[in-house]
Amino acid sequence: MAHSQSISDTLLERILSSLSDDKAEDVVQINLRGKSSVADHMVIASGRSTRQVAAMAEKLTDRIKQEFGFTSKVEGKDAGDWVLIDTGDVIVHIFRPEVREFYQLEKMWLPAGGSASAN
Repeated sequence: MAHSQSISDTLLERILSSLSDDKAEDVVQINLRGKSSVADHMVIASGRSTRQVAAMAEKLTDRIKQEFGFTSKVEGKDAGDWVLIDTGDVIVHIFRPEVREFYQLEKMWLPAGGSASAN
């Protein structure tokens, strides 16, 4: 369990670093351990345009493949409004700001009055 948790945390840190390198905005991480069997972490970020959202998703999946040796599942990259990247241990959502505001995923996963870790 500790080994798997370590890999999950290492993957999370690399995802956050990649998003930061690519100028993602309003990056929020949500700890899902004990709340969901789907993943250990969720990361939600915004890009300023469909082009930036798609580019951040492309770079992130390339970096994960190079550094961790596996391919992530990706949905929505062609449209660039909301890209979902499933790395197994970490689920990443990259939105255009208007789409993120509409869906408000943070509210769905955070307890009432709770807060997420912002980077």
